[in-house]
Amino acid sequence: MRNMRWVALWSLMVVAVGALAQTPPPQPIDLSKLGPQIGERVPDFSLKDQSGATRTVSSILGPKGAMLVFFRSADW
Repeated sequence: MRNMRWVALWSLMVVAVGALAQTPPPQPIDLSKLGPQIGERVPDFSLKDQSGATRTVSSILGPKGAMLVFFRSADW
């Protein structure tokens, strides 16, 4: 009975390794299709910040431009 457990476990491992070996590699992500690119101008927008004040592109631009960071929160 003990040998049957080992055979069953060994068989399961062989099947699992075989399934992993057949998994196709992940495809590379085309970053040019994921929104504005570095140095690209963003469209004009108007959004409220965390304090409720309305912000536009022109209100956040400084003498050297601005950096927009998009953060996806886990608790929407």
